[in-house]
Formats: sequence, structure tokens, C-alpha cells
Amino acid sequence: MSMQSHLAELEKRHQALQEEINDCLAHPAVDDLKIVELKRKKLAVKEEIERLRHSASASVH
Repeated sequence: MSMQSHLAELEKRHQALQEEINDCLAHPAVDDLKIVELKRKKLAVKEEIERLRHSASASVH
């Protein structure tokens, strides 16, 4: 898998997690711990995206 396709998949996953968080927030009966876990996953994906972008730009320079 190329770096660009991997980044695209991570960005899709990040967006999907945001949509899932929004859905959970729209339903007050959802467990707060689930929302926290989704936010942690979203942050981990974001950090991975940033790490890959940084390593890609470092290798270009």
C-alpha cells in the first residue's frame, strides 16, 4: 500500500469516527465512556496521519 493510499484510508477512518461521535452525541442515552473511547481512537488516527505526513515531508527535503 502506498503512503498516499494509506493516508487516504486513515483520513476516511478519521471522518467515520467523527460521524460516529456526532451520532452518539445526538442520542443522550449513549454511554459517555463510548464517546470517550471513540474520541481516543479518532485522536490516535489523527496522530498517525500527522506522523506519516511529517515523515513524508522529511524524506522529501
